[in-house]
Amino acid sequence: MTAPLAARHLRFDFPGRVLLRGISLELRPGRVTALLGPNGSGKSTLLRILLGLLEPAAGEVRLSGENIREMRRADVACRIAFVPQQTASAFAYTALEMVLMSWESRRPFLAQGSARDRQIAMAALDQLGAAGLADRTFSLLSGGERQLVLLARALAQETPILILDEPATGLDYGNQIRMLEMIADLARSLKKAILQTTHAPEHALASADDIILLKEGRILQRGSPEEVLTASTLASLYDLPVEKFERYLRNAGLLSAGEFTRS
Repeated sequence: MTAPLAARHLRFDFPGRVLLRGISLELRPGRVTALLGPNGSGKSTLLRILLGLLEPAAGEVRLSGENIREMRRADVACRIAFVPQQTASAFAYTALEMVLMSWESRRPFLAQGSARDRQIAMAALDQLGAAGLADRTFSLLSGGERQLVLLARALAQETPILILDEPATGLDYGNQIRMLEMIADLARSLKKAILQTTHAPEHALASADDIILLKEGRILQRGSPEEVLTASTLASLYDLPVEKFERYLRNAGLLSAGEFTRS
């Protein structure tokens, strides 16, 4: 079966600097892939390439076997929904109106949403337990509520692929857990292929089936959370002594003594 999204040997150059080197990955239905790395590792650049917003110097991205560079933006929007870290609105849009914007790239300019569009938008909010936010002003919502609305907007696009840019950043601890559990559930229940970026190992552990460690534009390691989230790999990823991560993993309750190795 062709993967909904497959990237092969991506390279991206910036004047005087190579930002990405030989990046290959696949997203699969029903699975969450976490892209974990420190600031400046190339996560944002990679997302923009996967969304078709940047053209790589080498390599390609394919959506269900089709080269993304040969696709219209409207067709890409039918395959991939994107959830940014946060979105500000200069206008007093309601949460429902924000969700209805999921079809803007597919409708004629200034065309009004249909009754079915509203039905799908409300169903997306309801699925996330956010139907009560529909008539509230988006800009006045809390950070966690805004993230729910943005996720509902992505769901309303009804795409097979979701790409989420640090979806739990800025949320309080309780809302972080709820958001990450929700992401994992959406992958399983709706068979979505989901990619989420994060710089926090606990976020990757909470929701991901597969983890890719990105450092200085290269893939340092990939695999299951059990394979990747070890003290030695995290120490290498963040350039800290391995002892600090041994203590961190124990104190965070992510691993107990004897459950990890340094090699």
